Amino acid sequence: MSQQEQQLDERLRNNKLRIISIALGSGIALVGVLVILYAWQLPPFTSQTQSTENAYVRGQVTFISPQVSGYITAVNVLDFQPVHRGDLLMKIDDRIYRQRVHQSSAQLNMKKAALANNQQQRRSAEAVIKRNQAALQNAKAQALKGALDLKRVENLVADGSLSVRERDASRASNSQMLAGVEQAQATLEVSRQDLETTIVNRASLEADVANAQAALELAQIDLDNTKIIAPRDGQLGQIAVRQGAYVTAGTRLTSLVPQQMWVIANLKETQMARIRPGLPVSFSVDALDGERFNGEVEYISPAAGSEFSAISPDNATGNFVKIAQRIPVRIKITSDNAARLRPGMSVEVSIDTADMQGGVKK
Repeated sequence: MSQQEQQLDERLRNNKLRIISIALGSGIALVGVLVILYAWQLPPFTSQTQSTENAYVRGQVTFISPQVSGYITAVNVLDFQPVHRGDLLMKIDDRIYRQRVHQSSAQLNMKKAALANNQQQRRSAEAVIKRNQAALQNAKAQALKGALDLKRVENLVADGSLSVRERDASRASNSQMLAGVEQAQATLEVSRQDLETTIVNRASLEADVANAQAALELAQIDLDNTKIIAPRDGQLGQIAVRQGAYVTAGTRLTSLVPQQMWVIANLKETQMARIRPGLPVSFSVDALDGERFNGEVEYISPAAGSEFSAISPDNATGNFVKIAQRIPVRIKITSDNAARLRPGMSVEVSIDTADMQGGVKK
């Protein structure tokens, strides 16, 4: 083979290697693009199902705490025991609170007695007014009689039948009778003011009775609160106290978990385009070997989860890196076997958006 033929053959081999290298590089780039499109669920790999592992079972966990302080005298329940509404869970020493009820009851009786005495005082004041009214009428009658007697005496003195001395005595007697009328009027006014005082004082006494009644009711509430009862049906958590322990208001005694549960799924904002209330949902539970349950979208959070954090993020300063936010979605559990679920369990949620077209449910 000539040297020229060898050069031509080597050139062809180089061209083949170059073509293979370009094709291989293009293939790797295409695979990488396809992987990215699939990971972000972009066309042509857009899925009708939106899934997330950032989801958990939630429940209305209620912490049971006392409203009064005292020593625990009885603990009637065990850890994780099912209870019904109204069941007696624990009892606090009620001796002090029972005595406060008796004391408040005695105060109320005393205030009621004072109010009844006020009514008696009013009746007495009204009787005094009647008596003074009669006295005033008598004084007016005496004054009228005195005026007539004085007029007759004046006439008799004028014709000389009586002396001036008798006329002066008659005038003094008439003046005394007029003064008696004014005194009777003043006495009647005093008795009327006494009645007004009694009436006004009644309002104060009625307020005292109402205050004593409220104090008794408060004491009774404190006494009732020495019994820690279950506010609703559910299952208890761990019992944090034992008999003989001293507790204060607000001490966490145990917790109560009702049967009502739901799922909170934290979806990325790029997954929310077709999410609407009413969409069917299926989810698997890690703690139950992946057992699947059904549900439906019930509510969508009004804001991203970051907006509810204690310290809100401030993206207005420094360099910015875009981070996909999470939108919490509440999912109603519709499966009949939901009794096996427990709040806090991790789940994997899949929301079927196949019946959504253009953001509108078909």
